[in-house]
Amino acid sequence: MAVDNLQLLDIIEVMEAYLEKNRPAEHIRPQLDLGYKIKDQSIIIHEIRPFWNDASKTIYPEVAKATFVKAKNHWKVFLLRANLKWYPYDPKPTVKTLKEFVELVEEDRHGCF
Repeated sequence: MAVDNLQLLDIIEVMEAYLEKNRPAEHIRPQLDLGYKIKDQSIIIHEIRPFWNDASKTIYPEVAKATFVKAKNHWKVFLLRANLKWYPYDPKPTVKTLKEFVELVEEDRHGCF
């Protein structure tokens, strides 16, 4: 089930503020940038960069994910491991708001994101 329109506006507001604060300088963005995508009830933060051996191709390596659990009214936080599977972020597997999620990613106390 996808997020509703009202929640979508809140998500966009929080995520755009995150990007505004954390994107690299303008001159670096062709080589490394940040973005996000909304997939069903999940928000996925990803990098935007050229493919290592073919600069004409762009790749979007995923970094962090938050999934909204409507029944419990919280967000589950995940990190992507080297095996390309999502795992709960053990120091804090759930947060109440999307803003708390982006704060966790920004802080990255354990170097997971």
